[in-house]
Amino acid sequence: MKKLLLIPTLLLSSSLMMAADYEITPMIGYNIAEGNIDLDNYATFGAEFQYNALDFFLKPELSIFYSKADYNTKKLPYNADTDVWRIALNGVYEYDKVAGIIPLAKVGLGYETMNGGSYKGQTGNSDSAFINAGVGAKIPFTDALALKLEAVYMLKYNDARYDNNLAILAGLNFAFGQSAQKAAPVSETIEPVKEEPKEEIVEEAAVEEEATSAVAVVDGDDDGDGILNSKDLCPNTPIGQAVNSDGCPIKIALDINFEYDSAKIDAASERLVQKYADFLNKYTNYSTKIVGHTDSAGSKAYNQKLSQKRATSVRDMLIEKSVDATRVSAVGKGELDPIADNSTAEGRAQNRRIEAELTRE
Repeated sequence: MKKLLLIPTLLLSSSLMMAADYEITPMIGYNIAEGNIDLDNYATFGAEFQYNALDFFLKPELSIFYSKADYNTKKLPYNADTDVWRIALNGVYEYDKVAGIIPLAKVGLGYETMNGGSYKGQTGNSDSAFINAGVGAKIPFTDALALKLEAVYMLKYNDARYDNNLAILAGLNFAFGQSAQKAAPVSETIEPVKEEPKEEIVEEAAVEEEATSAVAVVDGDDDGDGILNSKDLCPNTPIGQAVNSDGCPIKIALDINFEYDSAKIDAASERLVQKYADFLNKYTNYSTKIVGHTDSAGSKAYNQKLSQKRATSVRDMLIEKSVDATRVSAVGKGELDPIADNSTAEGRAQNRRIEAELTRE
């Protein structure tokens, strides 16, 4: 009779990374004064401040920009310039990462002041509120540094006419906060707090060869789980691990790493998913539920979304590796079920995990 030697604790500390608590982006750009016949196009400089910890789909952003704009001497009989200050409060929506890029969209309200000296009233330019909307993207270099690109359209009603401006912006995005500081660069790999041995699945020939050695104990219970070796499908279960009547754990931890702020499984972790798929394909009387967990850093909504996406990613990969889809489910629990103290770095590392629950049908 064939027998499987499985390490049930393939540690699955998933390192579910959250977005940083806040971001600061110094920016430079070029303003195209499309609807303002009195001003030439001009450079603009400023910064954006984004807060991420609110439990809301739009992230609040404060933007402040300054420009020195020249009046269009082709339209006016004099040469002068004006200081242009703009401040805006926006809501930013960040989409899921696509090919390493995080697309974004924004909308908001602002106020523009123009200090044009004695020409201010003559040109039709005056201080005014404006609405703006834009699109852009962040291209991460690390978990705490990214290139940010934006195109922002601004419209104001100015002296009985509509003026519109288009600003093309670029800057370096710096992420700060507890979650940004604890992130592992590039690969987002977080070392497990406690390393467990990983053993590979072997077939009957290897088990029979081991049984002929002096170390093998046929009628004993080597792992102390209450299941005799002759009936134990998972004979190396760690002491204290809850098992079923086959000697296999009710919950299995898989040591899977993801790309930063992403549900993409890295190549090394794919091999671990393959081993788990081999077990499920061999023992078809088992079904499994993949459960994603996070620590408490970041918003609850973000944590829930990311844990669900990563659990689903593991489920989909198992299905790709020929496990029947009816035997695999996925659920994200976000930060709801911590197993350690979230106030410490070690505790948060333990809470960022994915578990595979085994059910014998």
